[in-house]
Amino acid sequence: MKEKIHPAYQEVTVHCSCGNSWKTGSTMKELRLEICSECHPFFTGKAKLIDTAGRVERFQKRYAAAGGAPAGKAAKAKPAPAPNA
Repeated sequence: MKEKIHPAYQEVTVHCSCGNSWKTGSTMKELRLEICSECHPFFTGKAKLIDTAGRVERFQKRYAAAGGAPAGKAAKAKPAPAPNA
């Protein structure tokens, strides 16, 4: 392995815009983040899954109307012919 080609790995403090900070290892001297796991909606549980235009209900209605099989090209496809033995 070549010597003196790798950057120095050091302990740095990471700062988030929400005020949260922690220590980690990095080759950079300072890390500043806009969003972290403490303030991101996905990790905090504040994220809401919004069903726009009733898509879930439309899918469930189509699924139930097709007798348990999803409607579409796969449901209308012809079965493959049996091989002659």
